[in-house]
Amino acid sequence: MNQTLAMAGFALAASITPGPVNLIALSGGAQYGARAAMRHVGGATAGFTLLLLLTGLGLEQTLRQWPALTHGLQWAGVAFLLYMAYQLARSDGRLEWEQNGARPSWWRGAAVQWLNPKAWIAALAGCAAFTSGQDTMALWRFAAIYFLICYASVACWALAGAWLGRQLNSPNRLRRFNQLMAALLGLSALGLLTPV
Repeated sequence: MNQTLAMAGFALAASITPGPVNLIALSGGAQYGARAAMRHVGGATAGFTLLLLLTGLGLEQTLRQWPALTHGLQWAGVAFLLYMAYQLARSDGRLEWEQNGARPSWWRGAAVQWLNPKAWIAALAGCAAFTSGQDTMALWRFAAIYFLICYASVACWALAGAWLGRQLNSPNRLRRFNQLMAALLGLSALGLLTPV
């Protein structure tokens, strides 16, 4: 039972804290509403859970053997997050479904996790701490716990964004909010340029 609580605490700390995935959920909720932002939430949760499972099943050893792959993923992740920040910054603040290409999607949510160095660090650290490389039952339990907590955590950010979106009831206010979120996302991406 203590290990389960430790797993849950780790998952909560890694999932609820600000980071690229949560900033995108917040912005998506503000701009498109909670229902649309839940596509991002579902994709981000599924993407991370798959990353966690694959890490625990041996992806970690592959990354250790190919450090250039790790660095390539890190740079691709930062580039993708900067692209997302650019898309967000250029949003005109109109609350329309046909707006620019940055609207929430399941696939984009999953991709953000796979290209997010913070997610890789959480997967590697979590697997090292809780699955000892050989315990597949512990890995599956950790993944199930993480799935539930990650979904709830990212959903909180999306719901907070939806609430904010109702408060930012003019295109000008929403544009300024999106620009602030874009700046934070860009800074978050640049801050991830540390060794994985």
